[in-house]
Amino acid sequence: MQILTIGDILKATGGELLSGDIDKVITGITTDSRNTDAGTLFVPIIGEKFDGHEFIQAAFDQGAQAAITQKETELLVGKTIIKVNDTFKALGDIARFYKERYNVPTVAVTGSVGKTTTKDMLYSALSGKYNTLKTERSFNNEIGLPLTVFRLEKEHEAIVLEMGMNHFGEIERLASIGRPDVAVITNIGQAHIEHLGSREGIFKAKMEIAKLFTEKNTLIVNGDDDFLGNVKGTVPCKVLYYGINNPENDVYAKDIRDGGLDGIEFAAVTPEGEYKIKVNVPGEHNVYNALAAICVGREFNVPMEKIIEGIENFELTEMRMAVEEYEGITIINDCFNASPDSIKAAVKVLGKIKDKRKIAILGDMLEMGDYAERAHYELGKALCENGIDMLITAGENMKHLARGAKDNGIGSIAVFDKTLEVCEFVKKEIKSGDAVLIKASHGMHFEQVYDSIKNN
Repeated sequence: MQILTIGDILKATGGELLSGDIDKVITGITTDSRNTDAGTLFVPIIGEKFDGHEFIQAAFDQGAQAAITQKETELLVGKTIIKVNDTFKALGDIARFYKERYNVPTVAVTGSVGKTTTKDMLYSALSGKYNTLKTERSFNNEIGLPLTVFRLEKEHEAIVLEMGMNHFGEIERLASIGRPDVAVITNIGQAHIEHLGSREGIFKAKMEIAKLFTEKNTLIVNGDDDFLGNVKGTVPCKVLYYGINNPENDVYAKDIRDGGLDGIEFAAVTPEGEYKIKVNVPGEHNVYNALAAICVGREFNVPMEKIIEGIENFELTEMRMAVEEYEGITIINDCFNASPDSIKAAVKVLGKIKDKRKIAILGDMLEMGDYAERAHYELGKALCENGIDMLITAGENMKHLARGAKDNGIGSIAVFDKTLEVCEFVKKEIKSGDAVLIKASHGMHFEQVYDSIKNN
């Protein structure tokens, strides 16, 4: 992080200095009292099950330079404390101030499915020309994005920000902090439909990313998506479409060759010509992610050979379609999150594996609301269509998927209530010669299933 002063913090937040020195220097900002040291500003966040204000003293004990509070706080001798109305909002306000002061060309990515992989590809493509910073792991919310922004250093020449949400207004607030020059929307699916009511609501929420756009900005969207394919003319900015086999898109893919777990190859058609692209991770859905990277790279004048190299060599974020061989077992570890579209894509990858028993281990998709039963049941058909031999499930909603799988001809099904029950079952069931997909919403903690298979 580059330097801010307590005076800068006061200016950014409109806060009141209760004690301490306005000229003190801040060299780091954290919401975790355990990560404080000399120069750090501690921002206590109030959550559903915790209150960071309880750790202000601990943060100072760890060496924090200053702390923010929204509560009446006992003044500590020799400590710098700032009073604000809302520490959560203050974190975003400071990040906005910091981003404006140390601004670099910025790309933001959102969408129902694929935003993290797209972010990774964009980062790799842009890194061919620019020293680029990106969102790490899943730091894509109103706490994670500011913490990413604070990592901007003098040497950075571009930044890729992932923006997630589950309620209206979140993307707009994130965009007001990150102020992207270019934004990518990967698709409009059913993730978080419980809070947003419909795909129409999800579309409206995702489009908040362009709410502050002008004619100077560019919005890049999946032209094959039934909602996103019609945004041109509805926003004041430049719009670029990408897609598959449709020359109406600005950049599109053709001649796709699916190599299974070895990846996928295709020809990318751009206004400058056709280029052979190789993606070294499985799944046709990654063609879309690569096309988005091509569009962004072209907008930032990255040479096409560098974009191609970046796409071919990009690295996936942990627990996203990670494939490994272990004791004769092929494991597809995609257990970070799940939605109907992402499960269909992952099952399709599993289905292309030859000469192995194909086992889908699936846990509940969360935040589906009234759509949960139907969405889970309908996925049973996808399992049958892709030749899945066995289904193992955990969670109440997955019982609907198990019923759908049975109705569509899957004969071998094991249904459990809890993730830990699946962990015990797979120790006995999974054997050398199996190909296993592990996928569920993050709240199901399916990384435990992965550990059970590998450790056993």
